[in-house]
Amino acid sequence: MSSPSKSPAAQPGPPRRRLTRDERLRQLLDVSWQLIRAEGTDALTLGRLAEEAGVTKPVVYDHFGTRNGLLAVLYQDFDVRQTALIDAAIAASQPTLADKASVIASSYVNCVLTQGREIPGVLAALDGAPELAAIKHQYQQAFIEKCQRILAPYAGSQGVSPASLWAMLGAADALSQAAIKGDISESEAQEELRETILAMVKRSK
Repeated sequence: MSSPSKSPAAQPGPPRRRLTRDERLRQLLDVSWQLIRAEGTDALTLGRLAEEAGVTKPVVYDHFGTRNGLLAVLYQDFDVRQTALIDAAIAASQPTLADKASVIASSYVNCVLTQGREIPGVLAALDGAPELAAIKHQYQQAFIEKCQRILAPYAGSQGVSPASLWAMLGAADALSQAAIKGDISESEAQEELRETILAMVKRSK
């Protein structure tokens, strides 16, 4: 009499592939964004992240070191996506001021809205720590310099002033946050930012 065959449930599954360091980092960042979306930035601790990601605390500490380190990497992750969106849109745009202004405005607002309620909490946390505020300022400066290069061909001989560009960035953040809260629509935020950029360049001539 032949022995009974093992049931499918008893068959050992294929061994789980070990994630590379980059893959693990991507997983931890994705889980962090999900946690912030569900419960807010205050709920994000390294211990909680380890629990939600199904890894040990040393794995999370190895990647980020501290909670501030995690927040800094999250902001960098957001900035990389924002930069990629704007670069791709600018490359595909027409060589006119109106088109460049539209692309900058729509790309900026779209990227912030894509993060929904997650990014405001991260930004607030960044402002609360000097070393994180410095990181935020670094990326803001890079964005301003990018806009300065994009708009230079349409501006006066001196280009768009840094003061005007910082004012534009402030408007971009305020309009995006208003759209997130539902105070204005996404299209209204984009159109107002577009008009702000056009007026800024016109003043530089």
